[in-house]
Amino acid sequence: MSEFGDFLEDQFREFGAVSVRRLFGGHGVFYAGVMIGLVAREQLYLTTEAETVGRFTELDLPQFGYGKGDKRVSMSYYLAPEETLDDPSEMREWAELAYQAALRSKR
Repeated sequence: MSEFGDFLEDQFREFGAVSVRRLFGGHGVFYAGVMIGLVAREQLYLTTEAETVGRFTELDLPQFGYGKGDKRVSMSYYLAPEETLDDPSEMREWAELAYQAALRSKR
């Protein structure tokens, strides 16, 4: 994970300093003490809520979920658009959406 974590920290550089930390069998992406994303199976998912989820679903990006017994548990994280991993300017835009979503979700 350290290589991918280092790569992600670099991709977020235009947005701000993030940290990637181990969390529940995956990794969380944190900015200013707020979790704005998670990494599972070396894929980045960004946090969403009612105001931002449409941006992800319009692009047909999959929602993060996991199996729990015979059920599927979905969470409010969606796969980051591929271009965010190629362009720090794109990452800045999507990271800001995720950060604002995370702040609204905390209220």
